[in-house]
This record gives sequence, structure tokens and C-alpha cells, in this order.
Amino acid sequence: MLPGLSRPARAEADGRPRGCLATLIDRFLSYLCVEAGLADSTLRAYRHDLELFDRFVTDSGATVATLCPTHVQRFLIHRKDQGLAIASIARNLVAIKIFLRHLYATGHLKRDLAALIESPKKWKLIPRVLHVQQVDALLATPDGEDPYAVRDRAILELFYACGLRVSELCGLTLDDVRLDMGYLRAFGKGRKERIVPIGRTAIESVREYLESLRPRLDRRGSRMLFLSRTGRPLERTNVWRLVVKYARRMGLPGQVSPHTLRHSFATHLLQGGADLRIVQELLGHADVSTTQIYTHVDRDRLKDVHRRFHPRQ
Repeated sequence: MLPGLSRPARAEADGRPRGCLATLIDRFLSYLCVEAGLADSTLRAYRHDLELFDRFVTDSGATVATLCPTHVQRFLIHRKDQGLAIASIARNLVAIKIFLRHLYATGHLKRDLAALIESPKKWKLIPRVLHVQQVDALLATPDGEDPYAVRDRAILELFYACGLRVSELCGLTLDDVRLDMGYLRAFGKGRKERIVPIGRTAIESVREYLESLRPRLDRRGSRMLFLSRTGRPLERTNVWRLVVKYARRMGLPGQVSPHTLRHSFATHLLQGGADLRIVQELLGHADVSTTQIYTHVDRDRLKDVHRRFHPRQ
């Protein structure tokens, strides 16, 4: 079976029949898998979003023939009322619009409904960023009390040194990391490859992990860089919990995640005078507008520039 495709057991589990769009969703995902070659994680995300939309449409009494932009708008409002994050709602809309375009192209819809749906301007939420002193304290938190402290410190160091996404870190192999050359090879969204320098402290932490702990964890001849206590590759959820654990141990307020270290990486580079385009390249952003969010975080720098250069200061 192709990844992310049919789930007949799901309908049986909750006792509800599949919705009016279910078969078309299956065909659409098959197309994306075979023709577009999308990653398994993307297919699963589309499957999840479209099944929720299908259920909402079916519960409203609509069919494929009566589907209209209002159903999409009401669904997005429904998701917002459920407390879904803005970024997740935007992802829902992307999946639905691509699906609707596919239905129009294949003759299942008489109108291109996707063209009639206005994409709301995505709200620019300022990301959570740690101060340099907080990052230093967090990276020093793994200690001898934890048997995997060497590995965990290497993970935290790489997050901050390279600005990696959690999926990129979990996907690192031994061949991707060149400590002797001071860089690693990361594979971002769409398997887009980029080269990212590694700082001296991170190199030392990763080397210590490779020499002292990883040989004891590797019972299966794995080529993945970071392994669990059972010798399996670390999964995203485990890495996420790892970061949260040390943030709580340190007493950091609010929510801290792997992406917090990625945000801090970008912000601190810009604070140090790095060019926005260079930061974009290091983060693996396809569009510089995505990187520009970090220019709004450094308020102290903006105030300093305003004070030094504005004629009325």
C-alpha cells in the first residue's frame, strides 16, 4: 500500500461511514504519491487535513456537486474555534485548495473553487526567542545525572549551532556530519539539501557523543547519527520531549521546543550583524519573507538604530 493512503479501519473504529469526498481523497493522495513524489509525512498531513474537511462537509449535508467556497470558510472558522494554531489552519487551507484544483482538473467540479477562495493574510506571530545567557544555561543543563547527557548535549548544541528543524536533526546520518571540515548536510522540506557550518562547541559535543556513548547504543549497525537507548534512530517526538525536559529542569518559563532554538539561532545571527539572505540560506527558507519575521524580534537593535540615525533624536 502506498504511504498515507486508504484507511478503512478508521471509519470502522469510530462507527461512522466515510464522507462524501473519501474516494476522491484516496485518488488525490495516490496521484500525489505516484506523480508528485511527495514525502510520506506530507501525505499523512494532507490525509489528516482532508479527512477532517470531508467529515465537516458531510455533516453539513453537502455533496461534491453542491460544494462551494462557503464550506471551506466555515470549516476554517470551525478549526479556529477549536483552538487550532494559525499556522495549522493555513496548512489546512493549502491542502484543501490543492485538492479542489485537482477535482476541477479531473472534471469532478464544474468550477475552480480554489480560485474563488481568498487566502487570508497569514498572521505574523513573533516567535519565542531565548536570550544568549538562557541558551548557554540550557545547553549546559544535561549533566552526569542522566546516562544520556552526552547525547542530549550534542543534540541541543546542534539545534542552536545550525538552526535545524527537528526532522532535519533526526534525519542526520554519520555521513552527513563532517566534523573534520566543520559542516553538516541537512535535508529540509522537499528533501532540499543545504550545507550548514557547525560551531566549535557543537563539534566538540558531537565528537564526545560519537566516541563515548554512541558505540554502546549502536547494536544494529545503524548509520543514523542520534540513537535511542535501544539503538533505534531517535524519533521526532522523543527529541521534542528531550528539549522540553531540559527546559523545565532549567526553569525556563513558557513553552520551549526545538523550534525555539532554531528561532534563537536566527535572531542571534541577525543581532550579530549577519545578512538576512545568509540567514535565509542557513535556515533553508525558500522565501526571504519567511526569514524576515526575525527582524521584528530584535527590538533593542531597532531602537538603537532609530536613536543613532533619526534626525530628531
